[in-house]
Amino acid sequence: MTAIKVLLVDDDPLVRTGLSFMMGGSPDIEIVGEAADGTEVEALVERTRPDVVLMDIRMPAMDGLTATERLRGREGAPQVVVLTTFHADEQVLRALRAGAAGFVLKDTPPAEIVAAVRKVAAGDPVLSPTVTRQLMAHAAGHTAGSAADTRRARARDRIAQLNDREREVAVAVGHGRSNAEIAASLFMSVATVKTHVSRILAKLDLNNRVQIALLAHDAGLTETEEDRRSGH
Repeated sequence: MTAIKVLLVDDDPLVRTGLSFMMGGSPDIEIVGEAADGTEVEALVERTRPDVVLMDIRMPAMDGLTATERLRGREGAPQVVVLTTFHADEQVLRALRAGAAGFVLKDTPPAEIVAAVRKVAAGDPVLSPTVTRQLMAHAAGHTAGSAADTRRARARDRIAQLNDREREVAVAVGHGRSNAEIAASLFMSVATVKTHVSRILAKLDLNNRVQIALLAHDAGLTETEEDRRSGH
């Protein structure tokens, strides 16, 4: 079994030590490096070739958001999981838009952080439908009026590039459904769902399923009747 290589990025040495201790005990995870600031990340990634980067959002010289944007712009970039103290936070949302595969709270139980790293390494996002809705509600509260309308119009223009089946899959991803759940609800094989997801990512120049979900939310495709009645 090949170990999942993980890079830890946090300006608090106690946090790094705790993460290293809790994750180092897992036989399938290898801590390949640590960084105290975003400025160190690109060189460390180049040297250690991690599969997953656990990235703190708030750091002094270069924050985790900027570091994530730079990393995700690279060819063969590692997956990024954001470390944060907040469920719904503008910086977390921006990191997800930049290509992070999800986030975990710093007070998350150790076993769940390890599970999150495994999920992301396997290509699955670490973002529940509930948390996605919290984030989008947070974004809506901070993006009102014409800015919100502009974001929705742009998202709908991008979604319009998809065919009907791809659009259905994108909406299902936006609801947080797994490939198996999408396959069952749309009467197709899991392999076909994966093909559609890959085509959506390629057509819309997106990094991962989280970005598909956010785009579907931005376009208003995941709203429920209750949301529409309440004006959310």
